[in-house]
Amino acid sequence: MNRPAVSIAIGPTDPPPTLVEKAVLEAGAVVSGLDEAQGLIWVGEPAEFPDELPARVKWVQLPAAGVEDWFTARIIARHPGVRFTSAAGAFAASVAEHALMLLLAGVRYLPEHLRATDWRQQDFFPHVGTLRGKTVTIVGAGGIGRALIPMLVPLGAHIIAVNRSGRPVTGPGIPSSVETISADHLGRIWPHTDHVVIAAPATPATRHLVGADELARLKPSSWIVNVARGSLVDTDALVVALSSGAIGGAALDVTDPEPLPAGHPLWKLPNAIVTPHDSNPPQLRFAAFADHVEANVKRFLDGGELLAPIDPARGY
Repeated sequence: MNRPAVSIAIGPTDPPPTLVEKAVLEAGAVVSGLDEAQGLIWVGEPAEFPDELPARVKWVQLPAAGVEDWFTARIIARHPGVRFTSAAGAFAASVAEHALMLLLAGVRYLPEHLRATDWRQQDFFPHVGTLRGKTVTIVGAGGIGRALIPMLVPLGAHIIAVNRSGRPVTGPGIPSSVETISADHLGRIWPHTDHVVIAAPATPATRHLVGADELARLKPSSWIVNVARGSLVDTDALVVALSSGAIGGAALDVTDPEPLPAGHPLWKLPNAIVTPHDSNPPQLRFAAFADHVEANVKRFLDGGELLAPIDPARGY
């Protein structure tokens, strides 16, 4: 006997994005208006979200991995009986690849190579490093961190993964040699790591997770890569550390403020790399989000555990 059809709405655009509609249909659901739907795939911004949802709606899929704006707008708080999921993990491969590119660019002194207009080999030799034998600490070992670890391991880096629980990070391509610590013990890592990749969620508790004190405890050769949210790093303290040579450099796909204004010191510092939050560009994002939607619709239909559930108490 066939089970009753489950209706999923897609908003706020009409017609819905083709890839997302196809994902819902291939998962085995039907696409309907919001009034008939049991689930809602949202592809818009928080400001466009309905003030009220029909009682039939039990689940909402949000379009982003970072959901701090949805908490600021109190959207999740307004719908306590609805399960919300984010897109955390959907874009992990693309962002992890970008993080690796930024880290290697810094360690291999690429910015100065690109600026050079003459042969300066002897000037560059002292600054060109390697990841082999170095410790890379990944702060926020969720989807991005788990995707990044198998990229770093073949380069000979030792990995320290930092997560909330301290439970060992596992997954495809992640060796047992990866050290995992809880966020509560992050303070002891700063003097002992060579480089840091920030991939943690933005919450009030993680604001300025990397500030003047943390920067002062890093090595003069350390690079910081931030592919999470700009608020996790104290920008003013970072500019001071970069200007003084307290750390080797910073590579940022996210900034605070964002967009980074023209004329900001980070644009001019030779040991800073800034990319305009394009680690997950639209041409990659939509296909990855559609895959995530299809997987979660299937789980919703089967009554299974949904991917990337949002915990209102944690803020992500």
